[in-house]
Amino acid sequence: MKHSRRAADAAESSATAAEQSVVETRRSSDAAERSAVAAEETLGDQRREAAERRQAEEEANRPRAKLHIEHRDKAVWELINHGTAAAENVRCLDAPGARDEWPADLSLAAGDVYAFMMAGSMQERVPSVLRVVWDGQDEPVLLRVPPRSS
Repeated sequence: MKHSRRAADAAESSATAAEQSVVETRRSSDAAERSAVAAEETLGDQRREAAERRQAEEEANRPRAKLHIEHRDKAVWELINHGTAAAENVRCLDAPGARDEWPADLSLAAGDVYAFMMAGSMQERVPSVLRVVWDGQDEPVLLRVPPRSS
């Protein structure tokens, strides 16, 4: 009877240990699953951030037109593209007034120069700024008109 009691106690202890082992295994499995989910989310965040960085770098390195106005001589001014891309169909939003009319299809490749005339009068001065747009640049760009050099 003593042996059967010990055997019963041992069986009960073994069953309790097996139950605890199952509980621990479930806890470990749940923790591993949470860890895997967290790792997937982190990897997803890293991929998204890398894609955003790559997109920002591509945008920053994208060729762009960069227009400036310089005074050449007397009433002659130059519209210069200092950028790395062409400015197609450049339009000045300000009425010609003191400046001559630009061609409707004015395009400037990178490094190109377009000479035009502006002359002030008593009624109308040479403007200090011209508002310009071109294909792909719908918001007006304000180009400062430098003072005439002597």
